[in-house]
Amino acid sequence: AGAARRRKAAPGLGKSKATIKGRVVKSAIEEYHKKKAVNHLRANLQYMTNGRCVADKAVTQQVLTQNRGRKSKDRPSEKKAKKKPEGTVFTEEDFRKFEREYFGM
Repeated sequence: AGAARRRKAAPGLGKSKATIKGRVVKSAIEEYHKKKAVNHLRANLQYMTNGRCVADKAVTQQVLTQNRGRKSKDRPSEKKAKKKPEGTVFTEEDFRKFEREYFGM
């Protein structure tokens, strides 16, 4: 009797999903707003700066760093100190004078 019931009710045969009857139409904009991440940074910073006990600058900086993200595209590029080309002490005239004295030109 149990095997006959199992054969009779084949798996996956349920209510037909091909019809629109009984479906609720969802607004794409509402779904987007529902799933969109909320940015609490401004409210948190205002709370931390306006309170009686002002947070340390290190803590505020840490919050800003965490909010920025962990991916490399979110990180600011580290500014490397530009090396100045090493200039010579001698001018062009000094070099010509040296040539005349040393090489006798």
